[in-house]
Amino acid sequence: MNYFEKYFYNLNIALEAVIANRFRSVLTALGIIFGVAAVIAMLAIGTGARQEILEQMKMVGVNNVIIRPIWAEDDSRDESMEGRFSPGLTLQDVEAISRIVPTVQRVSPEVEISAFAMKSGIRRPVRVAGVTPDYFEVFSLGLARGNMFTQQQLQDGAPVAIIGNNIRAIFFGNTDPIGKQIKAGTNWLTVIGVVEDRMVTEDAVKSLGVSEFNNVIYTPVQTMLLRFQDRSAVKIDQIQSMRVRGRGRGVVLFNPGTINQEEVKYENYHQLDRVVIQVESSEQLTPTADVVRRMLIRRHNNVEDFEVIIPELLLQQEQRTKDIFNIVLGAIAGISLIVGGIGIMNIMLASVMERTKEIGIRLAVGAKKTDVVFQFLSESTIISVVGGIVGIFLGIALSRSIMHFTEILTIVSLGSVIISFGVAATVGIVFGYMPAQKAAAKDPVSSLRYE
Repeated sequence: MNYFEKYFYNLNIALEAVIANRFRSVLTALGIIFGVAAVIAMLAIGTGARQEILEQMKMVGVNNVIIRPIWAEDDSRDESMEGRFSPGLTLQDVEAISRIVPTVQRVSPEVEISAFAMKSGIRRPVRVAGVTPDYFEVFSLGLARGNMFTQQQLQDGAPVAIIGNNIRAIFFGNTDPIGKQIKAGTNWLTVIGVVEDRMVTEDAVKSLGVSEFNNVIYTPVQTMLLRFQDRSAVKIDQIQSMRVRGRGRGVVLFNPGTINQEEVKYENYHQLDRVVIQVESSEQLTPTADVVRRMLIRRHNNVEDFEVIIPELLLQQEQRTKDIFNIVLGAIAGISLIVGGIGIMNIMLASVMERTKEIGIRLAVGAKKTDVVFQFLSESTIISVVGGIVGIFLGIALSRSIMHFTEILTIVSLGSVIISFGVAATVGIVFGYMPAQKAAAKDPVSSLRYE
């Protein structure tokens, strides 16, 4: 009998022993089965969480700095700021940032209002956003059909629009909306494009401040300021009623001593609702944000009526939270595999005691100690491998069930399957080695006398 025939013979003996004691083998394998299933399910949840993070990073932009306006709606005013005037966040700020800060790649100003859209007897509340082509570049938002705003349309404030996919479905159905008109508020806009379908979770809208792209009518920012709303413009009724324009920290149009503070009314005076700055690399986020903040404070007459946000920090914190969650769950799954391995070792040790006479007979008829080691090691490995295979299918089914019933994204990757199967096989070898060694160390004479 050559080398390979001998090991195949020993493997066959091990397989027959597993089949002969199938009930005990199944109970032994349960720890491995549930351990592997738990590992696959946990890794699937972790992969799904990372996928959500990547999608959110696409929505807020990988290297973006967000500037939001602030205006006070309470009576908490800093006396040292009385009499100071801030023009608020304006297009002039956007132009200055783009021109002065060298690390800035793109600057996207945004103005957004709520309005009713009408078309062919259909009337729905929508959001109208004044943007530039940089908006679509910053958020990696492509067009499903049509064209982007031209430079001429941006300069002239042309009544044109790019609509979200849901807007297209509601107002135009299956017809091509390009070239057709839709009424937003009191203005008729000609549709020149439709954005690609992009789903955004409610959590991302709240925590990261991104827009729900499918339900928005996009128009050039100059069109928004000329035809819809420009909060930076001072109206005659505001002058006549001496209404204060600005933050609650003394940003005023008039001498504060001439105004009864009880009659002061604070309102949003910022021309823009948001400015998104895209930098060349993530390493430049913090220094760029600091430079932009200091520059805007000077432009706003030392009034900090805005906030600078780096979304990457929010994403990193969210990723860290999910990583901790995955580590805990992975540790629990790993413990399950270890418990399964200990179960295999205990059962195999008990099997060695039960089969002492069989071991003695094999050694007496010429089997070597390595043959006995290989036999018992093969039994534990077979149980682990079969348990691993069953655990893989159970883990995939468990991952699908979690996604179906809890709406948590789970992604089963080939890597998680390979890792789980490899761990299961390793557990069988590691925890089967001690019983195999104990079986091979038995004295043949004592084993033959064992009853």
